[in-house]
Amino acid sequence: MRMSEIMYLRMEELGLGLVSLLRMAWIAATLPILVAWVPVPGLGWFRRSLLGFARRGKILQSNTKLTVPQRFFSHFYVVAVFWTSILLAAVWYYAIKMLPSLIEQDLFSTITSHLTGGSHAFSLNKSLSMRDHVYNVWLSVFLLLLMEAQVLRRFYETIYVFNYSPTARMHIFGYLVGIFFYTAAPLSLCCTFAPEVFDFVKNLAAEFIVKGKDRVSRPEFNIWMFVTPFLRLRWYAWIGAVIFFWGWVHQYRCHEILGSLREKTEKLEEYVIPYGDWFEYVSSPHYSAEIVIYGGLLVASGGADLSLWLLFAFVVANLVFAATETQRWYLHKFDDYPPNCYAIFPFVY
Repeated sequence: MRMSEIMYLRMEELGLGLVSLLRMAWIAATLPILVAWVPVPGLGWFRRSLLGFARRGKILQSNTKLTVPQRFFSHFYVVAVFWTSILLAAVWYYAIKMLPSLIEQDLFSTITSHLTGGSHAFSLNKSLSMRDHVYNVWLSVFLLLLMEAQVLRRFYETIYVFNYSPTARMHIFGYLVGIFFYTAAPLSLCCTFAPEVFDFVKNLAAEFIVKGKDRVSRPEFNIWMFVTPFLRLRWYAWIGAVIFFWGWVHQYRCHEILGSLREKTEKLEEYVIPYGDWFEYVSSPHYSAEIVIYGGLLVASGGADLSLWLLFAFVVANLVFAATETQRWYLHKFDDYPPNCYAIFPFVY
């Protein structure tokens, strides 16, 4: 077996290990939420504990211990922007510099196999596998671009849209879950081949150190290298992008409404009922929009990767759980709260 084949198998094993680890992490994060929903006698303490961890801001009890200021939400998006940008740059550069040479090597090996009497079926399957690999890498670049648009907007909102009360707090457990989410979610968009990308970046850094900046080989860039691969994406990628930006726009509008509520109160500790946009239908439309956003990412991916299904399952379970508690708080706080306003899914729940 050639060294290149050994390295390929090693990268494949590392990729499977990373994928398995991420999937187990999403399952481990989702299962406690699902268990808390099960009406089993004796598990009430578990639900109350989980609610205590999930509460923040107006629905968090003032005497709760192990809390941090709610303005620390910005930390999530600092991490998210930094990490997503690194992944996007690494995968995109890998796609531009390495994939053309991989295709050429695959074509050369296919021709050689024909000339030497090798298996035509094996060569064809290998060629199709390489095409799928190239497509999936560029699809991940596309998904990471969408994720970048999301985390950049959320970072902007924490600075310019939201006006957190100085007394607003969040549980330290919820804070750590947020850091985990914005580390694992972008990685889940490219986890199947992340080890080979990391290996590529490591070799590139070593080459830069040994040879210096002036001697490192550089690909010849042109605008079509950036545009053409995206034009070849399949229909579901663009349908998913439309769904993504539909949720993206409505989440921004709902966050603007929430951010403007402080201007309508005389005291920072007072609260008023939000109206407008999807608030006319549900109590937590920003959560509804978040589900639409990650649903769009799932559709854009083609739905073939279990990791993205598990990511989406966590998003839905977590936000439905939080929206239920928010709905309960609104009904308890306001006697005139609209009775026809659902928690998170219009006309359903």
